[in-house]
This record gives sequence, C-alpha cells and structure tokens, in this order.
Amino acid sequence: MKKLASVFFLCLLLTSQAFAWGQNGHRAVGLVAEQHLSKKAKKKILKLLEENTLAEVSVWMDDIKSDHAYDHTHDWHWVTIPDGKSYEETEKNPHGDVIGKIEEVSKALKAGNLTKEQEQEYVKFLVHLVGDIHQPMHVGGYDDQGGNAVKVQWFYQPSNLHRVWDSDMIDSKNLSFTEVVRFLGEPNKEQVKQWQSASVRDWAKESMSYREQMYDLPEDKKLSYRYAYENYDLVEQRLLQAGIRLAGLLNEIYG
Repeated sequence: MKKLASVFFLCLLLTSQAFAWGQNGHRAVGLVAEQHLSKKAKKKILKLLEENTLAEVSVWMDDIKSDHAYDHTHDWHWVTIPDGKSYEETEKNPHGDVIGKIEEVSKALKAGNLTKEQEQEYVKFLVHLVGDIHQPMHVGGYDDQGGNAVKVQWFYQPSNLHRVWDSDMIDSKNLSFTEVVRFLGEPNKEQVKQWQSASVRDWAKESMSYREQMYDLPEDKKLSYRYAYENYDLVEQRLLQAGIRLAGLLNEIYG
C-alpha cells in the first residue's frame, strides 16, 4: 500500500510540473475575463458551456492530459523562440504550438462553422491557451524544457523554475483564486484598450522580454522571499493581462 501511495504521489508531482499557472492561476484568468465580458457575450458563452464559468473550464485542457484522445494537444501549451529570433523566423513544431493554436482556434470560432461540441472544446482551448502564453516560461528560448530542467529549491523544497512560475509563487500566498483576482486590481480603460489591441504574437514577445528577470537566480538556486518579492508583481500583471485579453477575444467572437 505504501509503495502504491508513493507511486501515486510521484505521478501527481510530475503531472503538476507540466501544468501552466496551476489551477489557481488559470481560474484567476478565467474570472478576470468573465468580469470583462459584454452582457451579450457572457450570456452566449454561459449557454454554450451549459452554465459552467470560464474559471471552471480554464483547467480542462490540463485535466485532459490523461486522456489519450487528446495526446495531440500536448505541445499546444508552449512555444520555443530562441533569443534574437522572431516567431516567424523560428522552425515550427509540427504538432502545433501555443501561438499557432490561439490564432487557429480564434479564427475557427469567428467563422462559426462548428458543431456545438467542437465549439465548446474550442472555447475551452482558448481560455486555457491565452493563460499559457502569458506565463513567460511557456514561451521558452533555451534548451531547458521551459525551465523544467532548471532545478531549484523553493523555500527549502525541491522544485524547478517552471513550477515556481506556474504555481509556487501563487500558491505561497495561500489565497483562493477569487482572492487572487481581488488583489490584481482593476486596469483603467486606456490600459484595457492598449492590452486588447496587442496581437497574439505581441503577447509572446512580451513573455520573451522577461527572460533575463526570470533567470536571475542565486548561485545556490535557493529561492524564497527575495525572488518572490522581485517577481510576484509580474505574475499578477500577466494574470491580469491574460484575463483582459481573453475577454477581448471572446467579446469579438460573441459580443
């Protein structure tokens, strides 16, 4: 029994390291988006999702990683763009990437030629992937699996740099996702307009621009209060931008 429990724990640990933002982060993005939907868009989306909220469906794309029918979606969560190159100049992943899939899914939803089941899935994809691209580690530039191979300690516990950005910094606040959103604040109208006018590829460039900051690690790779103090503002900014931009996309499609 102890051996089985250990195996189960290891599976949970490995799976959690593959997630983006963690559940609280993704749900926060979904809630921010829902708060900025037009009345028309919100009504249509709630009906389509059968009264499930954007926060509730935001983690669906991680949940289905255990379903082999969705194995083809695993590479959609991230993209690799080396320093000094643009997305256009980079060799594309034949299985897809987060930039291409957001653009593809958005276009398909705007065209409107989907069955209800397809449309439900595409909205769930969009909610999750917009969150992913705003987590800077999901726009990788080095041969380290988006920071997963960079082993660190987070408050004396084994972790990796990707996981620190996905969930460690957020979860260390001991907040629910609704509390996380309350602490994000409210952008002014000019910020909303500016953020929503940026393209998907602009979002990726923003994530790339934070690499030096994210990889500024102490030599012993022991992270705690200082790293959180220097970086949590950026975590909050990216969660807020992701939610605002997701709302902008959904308002274009349904509003």
